[in-house]
Amino acid sequence: MLTAARTGAAVLSALLLAGTAAAPALADSPSPSATVAVPSGLYGQGDPTYDGVWRQSLALAALSAVKAVPADSAVGWLTGQQCADGGWPSFRADTAAACDAATEDSNATAVAVQALAALGGHQDAVDKGVQWLKANQNADGSWAYNPGNPGDANSTGLAVTALIAAKADPATVARSGRSGYDGLALFQLGCAAPADQRGAFAYQPDPAGALAANALASAQAALGAAGGRLPVTNTNTVDAAPKALACPAGAAAAQPVPRADSAEAAAAYLTDRLAAGEQHLMLTLPGATPTPDWTATAWAVLSLVQSGHAKQATGAVDWLAAQGSTWTKGGTDASATATLVLVAKAAQRDPSNFGGTDLVQQLTAAGPALKSGPSSATAAATAAKKDDKGGVSTLWVIGVGLLIGVGGGLLLSLQRRRGAQGSAGKPGK
Repeated sequence: MLTAARTGAAVLSALLLAGTAAAPALADSPSPSATVAVPSGLYGQGDPTYDGVWRQSLALAALSAVKAVPADSAVGWLTGQQCADGGWPSFRADTAAACDAATEDSNATAVAVQALAALGGHQDAVDKGVQWLKANQNADGSWAYNPGNPGDANSTGLAVTALIAAKADPATVARSGRSGYDGLALFQLGCAAPADQRGAFAYQPDPAGALAANALASAQAALGAAGGRLPVTNTNTVDAAPKALACPAGAAAAQPVPRADSAEAAAAYLTDRLAAGEQHLMLTLPGATPTPDWTATAWAVLSLVQSGHAKQATGAVDWLAAQGSTWTKGGTDASATATLVLVAKAAQRDPSNFGGTDLVQQLTAAGPALKSGPSSATAAATAAKKDDKGGVSTLWVIGVGLLIGVGGGLLLSLQRRRGAQGSAGKPGK
């Protein structure tokens, strides 16, 4: 059953060319597949065949954003999925068998590189992933979902963000003189497009070579155009609305969007589309009634924050906070839950109380026990200082009185010991 995408490249391409905004990950099903067991260490309980690496990478990137340290088994599962040539497929059921190069997946590779770069300590795997991306870049500067196929905006945008995460400048990663940014420019609608589509990205050109705006392609490609990577941090916020693409009279209509204007033009398009859709983007499948597109909306938030327009993303963040439980299926969809954690952190919201939901708890419950995490440190501090009514604990008062009675030297010693224990309980990076 096709849910919000992460199928083979042919099906994904057909849907997106038909004007959909399909997500690059299949939603986790509520229970494990009857044919594919969920491996130990993997986040989520759905069949991992199409999205195992994708959802694991998002989960680990989200955990790094909240300063949680994942279990070795979770990280080891992801690194163990990497092929000898550095790429990742969507899922390897048998890691002892050699990879089929045709099944290696630029999307899975890109998010795996970003997750491992965010965690730190996995430079060899990151470097091999970058080398795979370089080796599988198309001659026009783009990337395809699977090697050997025409490039698309989503895959190119994800590859660019992976290079940025690995500190490999996409402007210098090129084939036949065409960089990753040149590849992105192939899919961005410029002055030849209708005014309300300028700055958007198409998934791919149609058979006649024409570009049509696509919600998810625009949201994911815009993050790369803005120089972002996962997890996104809000460090460059401005109050002004993004600038729409300027198309002066007499300008060459078919001219590509200049690199300097790409991120702003994409942000302007996304801002307009969110406003037109009551602060969310829409998923349109052939023959079906349009429905809210949580994935595209979430990536639009990440891209707007990265481009310095967090204010323009506020309404979409509020919408995701109010509606997110539908997308995450109460936290059982690890990919959706992790993406909302990334959104909350990027928007400087509390992911442990996002629309009344503790996303961090939901995510951690979907995988192996953390080495350390923010919830354990917070709970320990609260329990030590307060009773169950929120006041100062009676035991705390008695303890302080006894310490004062036996002298300042002992009090200082115990305070230092207590401080050391508290530090040990804090999450590492």
